[in-house]
Amino acid sequence: MMKSQDVVVLLKLASLEDGEQEIGQQPARHGVATGEDPYSVRGLEAALGISKTEVSASIKRSLGSGLAIKDRKFGRPKPNRRQLREFIVHGLKFVFPAKPGPMQRGVPTAFAAPVLRESLHSAGSLISVWAYARGQEMGQSIEPLFKTVPEAAEKDERLYAYLALTDAIRIGNQREASVAANLLTERLG
Repeated sequence: MMKSQDVVVLLKLASLEDGEQEIGQQPARHGVATGEDPYSVRGLEAALGISKTEVSASIKRSLGSGLAIKDRKFGRPKPNRRQLREFIVHGLKFVFPAKPGPMQRGVPTAFAAPVLRESLHSAGSLISVWAYARGQEMGQSIEPLFKTVPEAAEKDERLYAYLALTDAIRIGNQREASVAANLLTERLG
């Protein structure tokens, strides 16, 4: 049975892959100690704030569901980008729906996040945020896919973009979700 943190782990793996492509096959170390393999369970724990046990279980569930595959060259898990994209675009909002909560200070997500801010202009004045004590914006709180998402997003800009697009799909109307899905498709390839 899939858990919401599985999506967070898969998006982090996609972010790591994207970083390698950008800087020429060197793993990006967002939130990971020097010398630590960012793809290892320990590296993912440091970057995401999800326990090693949960990261390991998450990877097993993702491999079992086909949302992750083993990299032939390195033997490490990597997201099955096409399957992950299909799941996020067509199934995520039904499996892990986002329910708007009270006004809180936090990190902008969905249409208020930098990745979408210029693409869509909302008629409403309320923005969506992940509640976070160090957040700078006031808005309507949205429960993140996992409680440590604000901290993980703070460490990794690409992961932040993936998670904000995912939230836009979870909470947006058809037009807004479509814009977010198109941007996610571009990024996930």
